[in-house]
Amino acid sequence: MGVKIEVFRMMLYLSFPVAMFWVSNQAEYFEEYIVKRKREIFPPDEQLHRKELEDFKERMRLRKEQRIFKEISAESET
Repeated sequence: MGVKIEVFRMMLYLSFPVAMFWVSNQAEYFEEYIVKRKREIFPPDEQLHRKELEDFKERMRLRKEQRIFKEISAESET
């Protein structure tokens, strides 16, 4: 009787983590619960983010142009 209980306990100890790992790694579960919940909490601000990125790119382009003009003018003076 004692051996059967120990076998049952061991199967329970091993099967529960394996089953939870299997369930949590299902793609449908992940998409349905995790991704949708994240989008509810943190909605994507694509327009705001895109505008900030474009402004940053423009500032970097202007800095690069100014630096190149300074280098050209410095070379032409020497």
